[in-house]
Parts: sequence; structure tokens; C-alpha cells
Amino acid sequence: MKHYIIIALALGLFCCKSANSSHSKAQSLFNGKDLSGWHTDVPDMDKNPQLKSPFLVRNGLLVSLGTPGGHLITDAIHQNYRLEIEYRFAGKPGNCGALVHASTPRALYSMFPKSIEVQMMHQNAGDFWCIVEDISVPEMEKRRGPKEKWGITEGKERRIVNLTDGSEKPLGEWNSMTIECLNAEVKVWLNGDLVNHGFNSTTTKGQIALQAEGAEVEFRKVMLTPIRKISK
Repeated sequence: MKHYIIIALALGLFCCKSANSSHSKAQSLFNGKDLSGWHTDVPDMDKNPQLKSPFLVRNGLLVSLGTPGGHLITDAIHQNYRLEIEYRFAGKPGNCGALVHASTPRALYSMFPKSIEVQMMHQNAGDFWCIVEDISVPEMEKRRGPKEKWGITEGKERRIVNLTDGSEKPLGEWNSMTIECLNAEVKVWLNGDLVNHGFNSTTTKGQIALQAEGAEVEFRKVMLTPIRKISK
């Protein structure tokens, strides 16, 4: 009987160790070859099937051509994770973003899915944009504007300005963005600088999306790691 108990305990410890290992295992959301695991939502392609998707793979990089406007969205729903993205503007600087906790498509301006956007726009990287979801930060009125104008739909103050300026690399160089989502918190670093930290998010899980929003952007890393706590 003692032998059986010892074996059972050993198996239990092994299972716990395996579970912990798998929980923290990083996975690349981009395989470098194709867009497996993702789908596109590009409204203009509904009207004109001849249009080419703005998302493609080129020389091992995931590319957003910028137009027509739309989103590349993970098939899977994710919760409690660290998302590491390396990106650069391939030509002229412009706009792009990474959306976390994405859900209902085309919820804003018949284009943007419900989500919290982490801005990548040149010289504004790290801003939050509330897209039919909401999030709070310290000094809200200073960073979002007068409280009576706050909102999450068209015509409302949805932008929450980031914490720092000057964290982006010179044009043509790769930027490293890390986004941690844990329960109702979202924390963002850009090239090692803390650029935003939100709490009381109205959503805690969803898909991840990358934007086509006017400028060509290259991505060489989109890595997701499950987490149990937010980094300091």
C-alpha cells in the first residue's frame, strides 16, 4: 500500500509540474509562413470581392499594407497573457494598433471590433483607445479630457494619452511593444519604457487584432505567453 501511495504522490507532483509548465509556455501567433490562426475583417471587401487583403506574409514578415482598412484577428480567444510584438513602419510613418480583448466585429464606425486598442501610431505609441469597452487610468481627466465628454462610442473622448514621449525608435528601426493583460488590468511597455497601465477594464478576455489603418507596417514577432501576475 505504501508503494502505491508514493507512486500516486509522485504522479500528482509530475502532473502539477507539467500543468505549470504548459501554463507558462510561450507560443508564436505568427508562423512566418502564412496567416494560419488568423482571419481578416475588411469591410470594403464585402462590397468589392476583387480587392486584395491588406494583410499578407512577405519575406517571413507579417505585413499590414494599411489599405483597405480592416483588421487581422486571431481565431482563438485569449485571457491573462503577455503579448510581445516587434514592428516597424516600412515606409512613411502613420497609424496602426494592437487590439486586445476584441469581440463583436464592426462595433464602432462599422469598422472597429469591441476592444481596448493599444496605439502604435507614430509618435503616439502606447495610447489607449476605448472601442465600445472602457478602462481607467490614474489622472483620468488630465489624460482623457473633461469627464462629461468621456465615452466608448462615436463622438466621445475615447483616447487615453500614454505616459511618456520619445520611447519610439527612429523610423525604419524595430520597436518592441509588450502588453500584459491580467483580469481587468492592461499594462504596456514600449522599448522597455512603461507607457500605459490601465485597470477596471470592462472586458477581461477576447481575440487579439492587428490593424490596417493607412500605413504599411511590418511585424516580425507576435508572441503570446500565459501569465498569472503583472510584471512590475
